[in-house]
Parts: sequence; C-alpha cells; structure tokens
Amino acid sequence: MSKKLLKWNEDRTLFPEKNSEGKIDVDYDSHKFMKIWHGPQHPGITGNMSLELTLLGDEVMDCETHVGYLHRGFEKLMERRKYIQCFPIVCRVAVPEPDFNEYCFASAMEELAGIEVPEAAEWLRTLVLEMSRLQSFLAWMGGQAGSLGQGIIGQWTIYLRDLILDRFEELTGGRIYHMYMLPGGVRGLLPDGFRQRMTENLDEIDRFMKDVKKVMFDNAVFKKRTVGMGVIDPAWIHPFGITGPNARAAGVAKDVRKDNPYLKYPELDFEPVVGKDSDIYTRADVRRRDLLMTVDLIRQIMAKIPDKGDIRAKTPNVLHWKVPAGETYSRAECTRGEYGYYMVSDGTEYPRRINVRGPSYTHAVALLEKMIVNANIADVAGLMVSLHTYPPEIER
Repeated sequence: MSKKLLKWNEDRTLFPEKNSEGKIDVDYDSHKFMKIWHGPQHPGITGNMSLELTLLGDEVMDCETHVGYLHRGFEKLMERRKYIQCFPIVCRVAVPEPDFNEYCFASAMEELAGIEVPEAAEWLRTLVLEMSRLQSFLAWMGGQAGSLGQGIIGQWTIYLRDLILDRFEELTGGRIYHMYMLPGGVRGLLPDGFRQRMTENLDEIDRFMKDVKKVMFDNAVFKKRTVGMGVIDPAWIHPFGITGPNARAAGVAKDVRKDNPYLKYPELDFEPVVGKDSDIYTRADVRRRDLLMTVDLIRQIMAKIPDKGDIRAKTPNVLHWKVPAGETYSRAECTRGEYGYYMVSDGTEYPRRINVRGPSYTHAVALLEKMIVNANIADVAGLMVSLHTYPPEIER
C-alpha cells in the first residue's frame, strides 16, 4: 500500500488519492481509515444486504456491496421446474411486489403460446398491479422516514398498507403472495362489496397522506437531511440503466406504462410524475405524488372493471404444457421502475432460460457504490432507502 494517503483539495480539505485503477490506496495501519460493515442485520432494504464501507472519520471513502443473505438463485430454480411450478418461486423475487413477477412471467408465456387474455382479466390484472404499487409505496414511505428518525410515519403508512393487504386477501386469499395472475388470465372476479370497501380505503389513504406531507415533507429537519443529498446526475440515467422514480426525479420521464403500454393503461388518464432536483427529497416527493396518482388510477380502474365476463382463456393442461419454442421479453412499471422477464423456450415442459430484469440490480450496486462516496455515515441508510431497492432481485 502507498504511504501517500491524503492530499489537500482546493478547499483545504483532506481527500484520499486514487491509484491508476481508480481505487483508494488505504493503509489501515496508519489509523486514518476504518472499515465497517453496514448490515446484514434485519429485514428491509438496509438490512438484508451488506455494505463494506471504508471511512475517513465519519465520511465514506469507498463502498463495496455484498448480497446473497436472503433467498436467491431463482432463475436456475425455474429452469428445473415446469412452468406452472414456477409461480410460487417468482413471487419471492421481490417480496413487497410479487404481482409484477406474476404478470411478467404469465405475459411472457402467453406471448410465446399465442394466448389472448380476456378483457375482464386484463382490467383485473391492471387493478392488482396498481394495488401492488400502492402498498409498496406505502411501505417505502415509512422506511424512508424511519431511516432519518421519523418513526411515526411508518406507523401510519403500515396501517394504510394493511388496508390494501385486506383487499388483496379478500380478492386472492393471500396478503403477501397472491398467485392471482395465471397464464391466460386471473383466478376470480371482484367479490361482492369489494368496490365499496376499496373506495373507503382509498379515502382513508387520501386523508392520511395530507398529514404525511405536513409531518414528513414540510419538516425542517427532514428537508435539511435530504435536500441536496444523494443527487443523481441526469447524465447517469442511460449509462446506469436508471428507471422509475429515480429517473423521473432527475427530469427524465421514463414510465413503461406510457413508453410501452400494456394491459389497460392506454385507457387510463395519467401522466408520469416528474421532478428536477434529483436529490433524496425530490425522489421522496416524486414517490409521494406517484402514490396519490396510483390512488386515482385505482378509482378509474374500479369504475371500468366489468362485473361479468370470461376471466381466463383456455390453456393446455398446465402440468404437461409444452410452450412453443421462442424467446420474448415482457415488462411492466413497478414502484421502482422497469421490471421485466426475458424468457426462452425450447419447446419442452421446462423453461430453457429465464432472466429477471429488476431495477435493484443497477440501483443498489453500481449506482449506490458511486453515490455513497463522500456521504456521512449517518446518511447511508437514508441514501440506500431513497433508491428503493430489493436485494433478492440482485442475487436472483
């Protein structure tokens, strides 16, 4: 290791020199640097992955991400199972948003097999995907506030999320994993009284989100901790594959629902929520406004879902279904950006290859490692949560 550890910047602050490989020459014997491990220690974004941090005082000088502490290896597991046996697996790739995995997997199968989904099923799928976005945004909102010391927000938003999980349980029989979308359609129509109960839940969310804005977004401490912190340069969007709110907060209006319309989104009235400052505060505010837009979209969908009609196309025996040979890519817009499945079939009862494109792969590894340098150790958790990532998508 080089003994020339530090140099003076123009503003007379110390900063480590980098070697020809762009890495910091660190000599721990000098006692100027310290290495700590941030995680894994609990469930959640900041807990089931680990950051190997190199610190100079309380400032992060270098970061290396480590994943694989949660369930993993989904793609290889699916190659060894029949198509219908993959559905209990795909849900686990992104636990807070299992429905996007169901949709992308089923949609890819349908495209390869030439199956047309009934209209009622398309409306129900659109509803379920927006419900999934809503409950995920609510869970994230509490996590972002909690990472910066505001525990009350999480108590409110987890209560609101439970209301949506009640509706999931009523519609699908499950609160977290639903397996409601199957090849060819969905498992059932709306239960009696569902619309009324959902409307009441949405009204409750609208009321609480006004208080969330006052307590969280109008809070001077929250602003001081987040404004100007963790800025994503718009020039990084395409090279890093940044999507969703992380891109839209930088002024880039990327939204699969508009860019590559699917299901019934062309029949809904909405525009992607966009920000401009691209810091933690802006990303949080984009997600808050996106959450409110999702509430409005669910109201639009509820008004258009037919009460009757076919909900599933005829399919072969699922235990002996040989999907025609070919390859395809199916995508959707989850709370974190573009979610996609690349599927290859060789004409047998088993998938030849499946590749999951989750936003976390780029956001939580390459992007985080770049952004976290020069951050204060106290801001690491807040920065991680602001990117809204799910570690199982990385080690998939």
